[in-house]
Amino acid sequence: MAHPLEFAKRAIRQRINEIFNDYERGERPALRRADALFPTDSIAWRVNGDIVTMMIGGVSGLLLQMLHPAVLAGVWDHSDFRADMHGRLRRTAKFIAVTTYDHASAGRAAIERVRSIHDRLGGVLPDGTAYRVSDPALLAWVHVTEITSFLDAWVRYGDPAMSEADQDAYIAEMARIGLALGADPVPRDRAGGQALIQSMRAGLKADARTKEVAALVMGQKIDGLAETAASKIIMRAGADLLPDWARRMHGLPAAPPAVIAGAHAMARTLSWTYDGSPNRQVWPDEITAWPQG
Repeated sequence: MAHPLEFAKRAIRQRINEIFNDYERGERPALRRADALFPTDSIAWRVNGDIVTMMIGGVSGLLLQMLHPAVLAGVWDHSDFRADMHGRLRRTAKFIAVTTYDHASAGRAAIERVRSIHDRLGGVLPDGTAYRVSDPALLAWVHVTEITSFLDAWVRYGDPAMSEADQDAYIAEMARIGLALGADPVPRDRAGGQALIQSMRAGLKADARTKEVAALVMGQKIDGLAETAASKIIMRAGADLLPDWARRMHGLPAAPPAVIAGAHAMARTLSWTYDGSPNRQVWPDEITAWPQG
C-alpha cells in the first residue's frame, strides 16, 4: 500500500496535469524521450522541467514581450486573449515541453506548426506601421525575452548557485529553437541576450492596450482555493522578476517578501512532489499512453 504522502503527491501532480493539459481534447503531459531535440543531460532538460520556475519565468517573459508594440498587436489582432488567456499560457507551456522532451520528430512538428501560423499573420499598428508576426527581428525579441526570463526564474528560485558557464550553455542550447522558428539575431550566451534586449529598449512602449493585456495576465484565475492562491504568487513573482525599467513601464510594484518566500516554498514543494514521478522518467518508444502516478 502506498504511503499517504505518496497519494498526496499523486493528487497534486494530477491536478497540475489537468491545469496544463486540455483533457477534454485528449491532451496529456509530454513523455520524456531519449531522442528528444535536446539530450537528456542538457541544461535545457534541467531548467525547462521545473513547473514553478517555468510559470514564473513565463509570466515575466510575457509581460516583457508585450512592451514591444508589434508583439502586442499580434496578440491583440490575432488571439482570443480576453476569453482564453489561460489557453494561451497553456499552449506556450505545451510547446516548451514538446520541443524539449518529446521525440525530436514531435518537436520539429510543433515548430513547423508555429511557423505556419506566424507566416499567415500580420497587420497594422495603431500608428499605421505594418507588421508581420514572422519578422525575424520580432521573433528574436520574443525568443530572447522568453529564454532569459525562464533562466532568471530558475536562478532565483531553482538553483541560485548555477554557474555562469551553465547559464551561457542554456542560452546557447535554446538558440536552436529560436533559429528554427525564424528568429534573427539569436543570442548564444547571457551577455548576448542582455545586449539584444538593451538594443531594442528604445522601441518599447506601454499604452492602454498594454495595460489591458497585462491586467488579464496578472488577473488569471484557476478554479480552487489552493490553485487561486498559488496563481497569485506566481503572477506577482513573475512581475517582480522583470527588469526594474520594465516593471516601471507596466506600473507594477515590487513583490513583498511574503510573495518571494511563498514562491520559494512552492518551488521546493513541487520539486519534492515530482521527484521520482512519471514526469521525470525517460520512456521507451513502446510506451505511448501517459502512465498513471
